[in-house]
Amino acid sequence: MGILGRLSFKDQAFKLREQTVLDATTRMLASKGFDLMTMDDVAGEAGISKPSLYKHFKSKDELATEVMIRLLDDAQDFLARQAPELSPLARLRDLLAWALRVRLEGGLPFLPSTSPQVRAMLTRSLRYVSRAIKLHKMLQGIVEQAKRQGELQADMPTDVILYSYYSRTCDPAVEYLRGYGNTLTKTSSGICFRSVSTACRPAVAGLTGNRDAAGQGVAARLRA
Repeated sequence: MGILGRLSFKDQAFKLREQTVLDATTRMLASKGFDLMTMDDVAGEAGISKPSLYKHFKSKDELATEVMIRLLDDAQDFLARQAPELSPLARLRDLLAWALRVRLEGGLPFLPSTSPQVRAMLTRSLRYVSRAIKLHKMLQGIVEQAKRQGELQADMPTDVILYSYYSRTCDPAVEYLRGYGNTLTKTSSGICFRSVSTACRPAVAGLTGNRDAAGQGVAARLRA
């Protein structure tokens, strides 16, 4: 029995309305961005009154944080549901294709990449940070497995691979390519790994000699 089945009818209605609010927030964040979005916008998009909205969330900071937490939960759930026969590299491509589909449907606001204020807000949320770390470690494990199986170059720094991977999901060019739909998701997921797969080793030969510096550079950008 799911969590809703264990709740009273009143609590079920509350939870369902909460999801409606988060759906509306996601659409507003995708269309207006965090700075321009207001609580009035969200209430109107969700079809509820502003006092009702405040029963669920007290501020747009809280709304945006919950949207991002839900997104991380969805990504982890997607990984858990992947077919067991998929190779590590296929799992990474599959997740990226999912993320791009969600993005094209307006369900993936790339907030942390666009606003220092939002990044600071999210890092104050233990629930968000713990989920982000958990997802990152899950993906680290898949990348390391892909290296061991010879699908990705073993001497390419894992963090370089992962942060290149993450950047693909928040590339602003995606917004201009909506008309390509599924073709875009398939092509992008292939391009993302082309330079680090074992099939294209010569293309990145110059990078591997500086893997320690590259990894340190990534860490420095994350701390900035």
